Amino acid sequence: MNTLQLATEYQVSQLQGKYITNEHIVKVLESLNDTFKISICGTSVKQKPIYAVQFGTGSKKILMWSQMHGNEPTTTKGLFDFFNLLNTDSIIAEQIASKFTLLCIPILNPDGAEAYTRVNANEIDLNRDALTITEPESKVLRGLLETFKPDLCFNLHDQRTIFGTEGTGLPATISFLAPAYNVEREYNPTRLAAIQIINRMNTVLKQYIPNQIGRFDDAFNVNCTGDYITSIGIPTILFEAGHFQNDYNREESRKYVFIALLTALVDFEENEVHRKQNDEQELNNYLRIPQNSKCFYDLIYRNIKTIDNNEEKMITFAAQFEENLVDGDIKFVAKIVAIDKLDEFKGHVEIDGKEMSFSADYGNFPEISKKADFYLNNMLKFINGLQFL
Repeated sequence: MNTLQLATEYQVSQLQGKYITNEHIVKVLESLNDTFKISICGTSVKQKPIYAVQFGTGSKKILMWSQMHGNEPTTTKGLFDFFNLLNTDSIIAEQIASKFTLLCIPILNPDGAEAYTRVNANEIDLNRDALTITEPESKVLRGLLETFKPDLCFNLHDQRTIFGTEGTGLPATISFLAPAYNVEREYNPTRLAAIQIINRMNTVLKQYIPNQIGRFDDAFNVNCTGDYITSIGIPTILFEAGHFQNDYNREESRKYVFIALLTALVDFEENEVHRKQNDEQELNNYLRIPQNSKCFYDLIYRNIKTIDNNEEKMITFAAQFEENLVDGDIKFVAKIVAIDKLDEFKGHVEIDGKEMSFSADYGNFPEISKKADFYLNNMLKFINGLQFL
């Protein structure tokens, strides 16, 4: 099965870019056939509907949710691409429908999605509200946990461009975690069940993005959704969709979310039996997945000559793109964020200044938080971090 070809073929063209809200998904939901059950499972702080999508009649129940953080839409796009495959009379769709009952919340935080913020309208991070459940969106998710009683949960997120896979010099395009269930971060059957599925996804994804699959940090915090759910005995997998080379809108990254979802459900029962016979090997394989590492900046400029306090010196500096919502679109604005002590970091784009002199409207030395608009030798012009031709 060429899963990358399927991911491309079933990509939903109506959902593009980094701004995905209820308004964008409603028409796509309406296009799904009657094998899907679409409902409103609750409302947000601002009374926006929280949609639920149910598919299949199988005995194995999986609950998944995306955009718990409103500004993390890549997994939502990948989820809808997966729905698009299930919205066919293919053998794959029939097999999944017969084996599983999927209950999916495409956008758990519709207020945050509309405002393009991590938090909800009360400025609460829903992924730190699992225990106290103060927010209406958190109560929706807790209610589904209690009524649907899933056998497995998928917690779908985006991660920033700062993450790479440790020791590879490559971006972490997709990362996984089998969350801890206690402070000691021990492994029990609940975590091992999640680990087995992660290992299978990793094996398939390595065919397409070798060394770009990461293992997310497993520090325990019972207020985090995945940690809480694992602690009550339900295997949970954290998905973190990250950066792919030159893919700031994450149209490539969404393909790997699709592949991961499809892989997780194919031959599920057979692999579950295999895991029970090979727990130690499964754990070893999981721990071989490179750890996520904060080792990237979007832009790094090396060998830059500057004037600082009337002293000429050579520096390296870095810029990072801020994502700003402007008129219903996300604008990427490069801001200077670090100067020197960057030897251990890589840039998604690296520029060798070749000892040319830095200058900007505000002076001859880069300043933190300033836009990355500057000149080298007063002739090479950089606008929004990149050379202006």
